[in-house]
Amino acid sequence: MTGSAAGSGAPPASTASSTAPATTLTVIVADRRGGPETLHAEIRPLRAPREKRVRVRVLAAPVCLPDVQSRYGRTPFPPRMPFTPGYAVVGDVDAVGRGVTRVGPGDRVAALTGTGGYADAIELHERALIPVPATVEPTEAAVIVLNYLVAYQTLHRVARVAAGDSILVVGASGGIGTALLDLGRYAGLRMVGLASPRKHVVVEHFGAAPVDYHRPDLRDRLHWLEPNGFHAVLDGVGGTSIDLGLALLRRNGILVSYANPGSFRGLVALLAKLVVVNLLSKGKALKVYGTTATFANRRPLFDDWATLFDLLARGAIHPVIHDVFALSDAAEANAMLEAGVVSGNLVLRTPYGEKERRQREREHDASQVKAREGSVR
Repeated sequence: MTGSAAGSGAPPASTASSTAPATTLTVIVADRRGGPETLHAEIRPLRAPREKRVRVRVLAAPVCLPDVQSRYGRTPFPPRMPFTPGYAVVGDVDAVGRGVTRVGPGDRVAALTGTGGYADAIELHERALIPVPATVEPTEAAVIVLNYLVAYQTLHRVARVAAGDSILVVGASGGIGTALLDLGRYAGLRMVGLASPRKHVVVEHFGAAPVDYHRPDLRDRLHWLEPNGFHAVLDGVGGTSIDLGLALLRRNGILVSYANPGSFRGLVALLAKLVVVNLLSKGKALKVYGTTATFANRRPLFDDWATLFDLLARGAIHPVIHDVFALSDAAEANAMLEAGVVSGNLVLRTPYGEKERRQREREHDASQVKAREGSVR
């Protein structure tokens, strides 16, 4: 952590940093099922955190597909309305409640929130907080929490790929798709990515072979690229793409689906397909991945987040940020994501995050001036 030592003991009461804001915060609320027009800002009191909980001043929050799906109710267990979207956050600890021992004011942290991330501040249990290196850019850190976690775990904990293996990424230009390509390049994989033609450039950027998923000869083209079949297919689309992926696997290959089934009925159908395929498809396996399935044992989550943030801090991975929006423009960001024009990730930056960005730029400019002066001497 970058702030107070985690083992310094519990404070006698809620403790706030000297830079804490006044008395209110802004949250973005979806007040009904529907499109981006249902999102609006609300001003709420800024309260002291409860026991064992921490108040985090949000720097950045990714705009993720689950945010959109939850707003429309297109998920097996949609949130009750109204709700605040925001599946993940990165920010600084602003205040801690009684009994908190793991973090202190000023620590840079992240969290997988599920909901609530589109806000200036959020209260979270201390157990939910992930240490974040202070050196990484918050908008890049924000996309690590969900999209890179899904990509890393599907590759390494479910598919268990090894250097030289071949993978097919279905939906390769999105937030998780580009994370799969980024991590796949780092792992030394041979990659093919399905994406629309206008997004092939991002697929090629990571060294993958791009293929238009609308090609009438799609299956033949993919078979030509990998005649012996793929070691693993990573599918973020679902539906008929699962059947296509299974047909393209080599013997002992695995298809990992991380797609949202869209409804409770869709979830039941997917689980039924899982049983049938694994019973009847000799030599091929179908697995379903979801972050909630890992909550019973959270240690792998924190281990993998630590690995990913280390890779980011070392410059070994490079998240694709399509655009950054102000928190107040959350509806516009959601509309862009729904329009299907995004390659990589969209991120919301709060006013606090904008202030931090400007400070980071000033420090960078000052260090550049100092370096130039030193070279002249």
